[in-house]
Amino acid sequence: MIVKTLKSLTNTEKHIHSEGWDSVRLLLRDDKMGFSFHITTIHANAELHMHYKNHLECVYCISGSGEILDKATGQTHPIAPGTMYALNLHDQHCLKAYDEPMVMACVFNPPVTGAEVHDESGAYPAMAE
Repeated sequence: MIVKTLKSLTNTEKHIHSEGWDSVRLLLRDDKMGFSFHITTIHANAELHMHYKNHLECVYCISGSGEILDKATGQTHPIAPGTMYALNLHDQHCLKAYDEPMVMACVFNPPVTGAEVHDESGAYPAMAE
């Protein structure tokens, strides 16, 4: 059993800051769960292009609002509290927060390995036989 709190990891090496976003890494590859779990905040009025190859990602919006642009189709989807989106092989996308920060729960498979290092092997541990 793994028990952690967001508060206990905030302002530690598990709390990653970058231009336009920050993320608290609650589970990483070293936790041996086959996926990683993060609480990520997209800063107000930030627009970010994101793409990590070979990942499945599921994101649930907790608070704030914005939009996601699917780079492959050009289609834009609104994001608001209660919205979930999933990316197959982590499709290239742009994520934009509106006038307030957008807080999201994110699951990656394969798991993120650390600060902003992704396991790009293409193997999905939670689905491996």
